[in-house]
Amino acid sequence: MRRIILVCPGRGSYGRDTLRSIPRGPVVEAADAFRAALGRPTPTEMDATDTFSSRLHVAGENASILTMTAALADREQLREVEVVGVVGNSMGWYTALAAAGALSLQDGFRLVETMGQYQASNVIGAQLLYPLVDNEWRRFPSPELELILDDTAEMYHSIHLGGQAVLGGSTEAINGAMKRLPPRKIGDRDAPMILPLHSAFHTPLMAPTAARAQHDLADLGWQSPAVPLVDGHGTVHWPRHGSPAALRAYTLGPQVTEPYDFGLGLVTALRELAPDAIVLLGPGGNLGGAVGQVLAREGWRGVHDKASFLALQAREPFVLAMNRPEQRARVA
Repeated sequence: MRRIILVCPGRGSYGRDTLRSIPRGPVVEAADAFRAALGRPTPTEMDATDTFSSRLHVAGENASILTMTAALADREQLREVEVVGVVGNSMGWYTALAAAGALSLQDGFRLVETMGQYQASNVIGAQLLYPLVDNEWRRFPSPELELILDDTAEMYHSIHLGGQAVLGGSTEAINGAMKRLPPRKIGDRDAPMILPLHSAFHTPLMAPTAARAQHDLADLGWQSPAVPLVDGHGTVHWPRHGSPAALRAYTLGPQVTEPYDFGLGLVTALRELAPDAIVLLGPGGNLGGAVGQVLAREGWRGVHDKASFLALQAREPFVLAMNRPEQRARVA
């Protein structure tokens, strides 16, 4: 049986090309019932729309539950594999908690819904994406980036995302960085690029949000995960030994206010758990590049750049994206 680690994506993964992609099943039914009881659009209703709407699908109060529902629906369809670990990126940490059994499905929905609703008409600051590698995943220095972080108030590293940096800060600081950072390309997209409707999560600007969540979510039912769970500090929360109190403290504290190191979490999972494959849960597969860049940085299985990653994938795919039918068929 193939041993896999699951990667749960952040909220920005639900996009125009993922409409009508969420597989139906008990997870989706539970998510629909949860949202319907709150009088809010259900994941099924939003997924079934004819056109993609930024106001509906990108807003944090909707994008978060869409992303979690799609990812957990994919997890539900896995067959003949052994899940040996779970990693998340940014909001994907909330999905990872439910996917690993550290929170029940209902408590997972409540966590992501609460954090998402805090952003309804209340986006705090902004985030921008900036590449640290070229299109062949060769790293180049970014002195301008470090200079901006050193001399700009309310500007911080937010997410360490493979070969890309996500910065978070006040709207003024982010707009200033947009003007000062040299133009670069991420595939066919121009960078620096502001992430639409994203608050400055994983920075000190979110301290009031963390404090509010600690109060509003004080009664969530935390438990030791059923499978190893790796957080954005690279800490492994082990089954039976993982502290529910530590999970709660991290999730409602440092996870909100300190940089989220997706690369460190993934590398820790690879080293500690030695999986046969990495499975990217839906929606979409936008973490494929970031995962490949982390593998290249580590020299994992002979991967050192984009070409060697693609060669590995051609021989025997190590990274399986659930949104690719030929890769999905290997595990679901």
